[in-house]
Amino acid sequence: MRVGVSMRTSFATGDPTVGPRSIVAQAQAAYRAGLDVLTVGDHHGTGPTSYFQNVPTLGRVLAEWDSRPAGCLFIVPMWHPVLMAEQIATLAAFAAGPFVVQTGVGDVESESKAMGAPLSQRGRRIEEGLRIAQALLRGEEVSSAMWGFEHARVAPLPPRGVEWWMGATVEVAVDRAARLGDCWYGNADLTPRTAAEVLDRYHHACARHGRVPVRVPIRKDVLIAESRAEAEKAGDALLAAGYRGFDRDAVAYGDPDSVTEQLLVYRELGFTDVMVRPMTATPDGAARSVELAGEVRARLAIP
Repeated sequence: MRVGVSMRTSFATGDPTVGPRSIVAQAQAAYRAGLDVLTVGDHHGTGPTSYFQNVPTLGRVLAEWDSRPAGCLFIVPMWHPVLMAEQIATLAAFAAGPFVVQTGVGDVESESKAMGAPLSQRGRRIEEGLRIAQALLRGEEVSSAMWGFEHARVAPLPPRGVEWWMGATVEVAVDRAARLGDCWYGNADLTPRTAAEVLDRYHHACARHGRVPVRVPIRKDVLIAESRAEAEKAGDALLAAGYRGFDRDAVAYGDPDSVTEQLLVYRELGFTDVMVRPMTATPDGAARSVELAGEVRARLAIP
C-alpha cells in the first residue's frame, strides 16, 4: 500500500507567514519520510481562515520534491475549464514525475457563491468541465456553448500525461468516476463501513463501463506522534470540538503502530493508496505527523 500526503494548507491565524512555513516544512518532511505521493487541496472564499491556493502552493513545493508523483485537487465546478487545463498542464510540465489531478464537485454554498458557481449547477458544470479539460489536455481543439468559447487549445501539454482521481460518494458521482476517471478517490469522512459500501458501488460501476481502475486511493486525516497517549489526547480534543463533523472511525491518530492498525483496514478492503492529511494546524505538529507517516508507510508495505 502506498502512503502519500495531502498537505494541510488551511490555517486559522492572522499571521500570513505561518501557513507557507508549515506547508514547506510538510513537503520537506514528506520527502525525508519517503512518502509516495504529494498533493494539495482546493477551497475558495474561506476568509477569515487562510487557505493557500493549490496552483501556486504546489508550484512552490515541487522544489522540495523529486520524481515521485505529485498533484492537486480541483473543485471542478468552480473553475473555468480552459484555465484549469492550462494550470494542470503548466504544473505537470514543471513536475519531475507523474502528475495527479484530483477532482471534487464541492458542497459548500458560501464557496460556490464566492466563485459564481451555484451548487444547483454543479452536476452540469463538473461533467462539462471534465470533458473540456480532458480533451484540451489531449491536445484537442474544443468549443463549448455552456462556457461561451470556441476553438480553444492549450499548450504546453503534460509531458507524461495526467492521472485523474475523482472524488465521489453519491451514486451519480461514483458512476462519473468510473466513466471519466482513472480511479475513484475516497473522501476523508468515510469510515471503514461506508468506504466499503462506496467501493462496492464503484466496482459495479466500473464493470458496467468496462473500466479497470489504475489504483484505489483514499484520503485520511491523521495525527501521529511518538507518544500514543499524547496523540490520543490531542485527537480526542479535536473530535470533542467537532473536528470537521467526522466520526472517530473516519480519522486515525496515535503513535505509528496504532495509526498503522487503524489504516490497515483500508488495505484489507482493497485500497491501494492512503493519502494522509495532518489534523493539527500547528506547524511543528503537522510536519511531524507527515514525517512519522514514513514509519506508517513502512509498516503498511509489509503483507
